[in-house]
Amino acid sequence: MHLRIFALAAALAAAIATPAAADQKDPRLEPLFTQLQATASLPEAQAVEAQIWMIWMDAKDGPTDTLMQLGLAAMQAGNLAGALELFDAVTVQKPDFAEGWNKRATVLYMLGAYDHSAEDVAKVLALEPRHFGALAGLGLIDMELDKTDEAIDAFERALKLHPQLPGVKQRLEVLQRKKRDGAI
Repeated sequence: MHLRIFALAAALAAAIATPAAADQKDPRLEPLFTQLQATASLPEAQAVEAQIWMIWMDAKDGPTDTLMQLGLAAMQAGNLAGALELFDAVTVQKPDFAEGWNKRATVLYMLGAYDHSAEDVAKVLALEPRHFGALAGLGLIDMELDKTDEAIDAFERALKLHPQLPGVKQRLEVLQRKKRDGAI
């Protein structure tokens, strides 16, 4: 069933593909990032973050957006293999769409393919250097690979962009404390 949906979506995507502006180039992002860095509370930051994610998730291309939604549904259903196929199709369809690479990196991380996930994160960051989600994910990957200094760097970079990023401050503090205490 999932493969039939994927095949239909991929055929539709190929049939009516048109060039679209890359999500990370949207002019609404710059003021949102400025606002995000100035937020004083988590609820305020989450409201701005939601607007950023909305822009990032919009490929401005119906077939690609459909593939993304199917991939997200597959992830939520626990069908990681199906989600990976769909996000693979997104990255082929729109190689300049940062969020396609980010979602694929997430699935690869969930599958334990940390090196491949890190490769996709590098593609995300090449397209959208301000992608705090990808930076936080890179920190998690580096933690799994016992790359403490790299994880600290990734978390610090994420927090410069999004100072209220849930969970990242705590992970960073734990890593810094362990490093300071000689535990790692």
